[in-house]
Amino acid sequence: MQDLSAASQMRLVAIPRLAAGGRWRVEAMRSISEPMFLWFTKGQGRITIAGVTRGYTAFNAIFIPAGVMHGFEVGPQVFGSAIFFGRNPTVALPTIPHHLRIRETHLQQELNLILDAMQREIDSDSPAHERATQNYLGLASVWLERQISRAEPEPKRPDAARRLVARYAQLLEREFRSGMGVADFAAALDVTPTHLTRCCKQASGRPASALLHDRLIFEARRLLTETDLPVGLIAGSLGFTSPAYFTRAFQHQVGKSPTAFRRAP
Repeated sequence: MQDLSAASQMRLVAIPRLAAGGRWRVEAMRSISEPMFLWFTKGQGRITIAGVTRGYTAFNAIFIPAGVMHGFEVGPQVFGSAIFFGRNPTVALPTIPHHLRIRETHLQQELNLILDAMQREIDSDSPAHERATQNYLGLASVWLERQISRAEPEPKRPDAARRLVARYAQLLEREFRSGMGVADFAAALDVTPTHLTRCCKQASGRPASALLHDRLIFEARRLLTETDLPVGLIAGSLGFTSPAYFTRAFQHQVGKSPTAFRRAP
């Protein structure tokens, strides 16, 4: 696509391709700087958004705003599409996450047709294909808005545990580079570390420390893969007290040293 408009910032990617280069790219906790829409057409797994884990199946539509921490499983039988809207989307989008289960066949087909047409325009060199892509992106946002408006309301308001975990996930995303530990995050949230960990296990099946370590190691892997920064500088940028401590933590979770991970094909 030509670099002419907001359409040039968006991408439509097959979900299996998101894990190219390692499943950690989708499964580890992280956030991205643009809104994302996931449309699963086959398979099932679990997705964690803002510290809360749910199952997903075929014909689930999931919207994740920019800056919201998330991670999801992508097994060999999972198929679908992901729309990345770019950092400054011109279409109207929700401001909070949504997980929709689309049961009506005609609504499933409607979205599939929009995405197929969008992909054809992305691949095209016909006149005005960038504008056509943007128009299909607008149709996708309208489809999403309509499904949100007709979705059944949540059976109950999020309980106190989920609200706390959502606050933790939001704070963690802002401060994970600071060197703060779980006790520091708990103090900032005015709860005990034990209570925070209990709530995280209840909401996501994982302790608070696992969410923190996952976010840190994802960022470390990303920096090792996408930059030439020395390992020591990466360690310092992520709040580790020493490169040796960073190397031990990285190797414990990944099974390779940072240097070996960087050199791996």
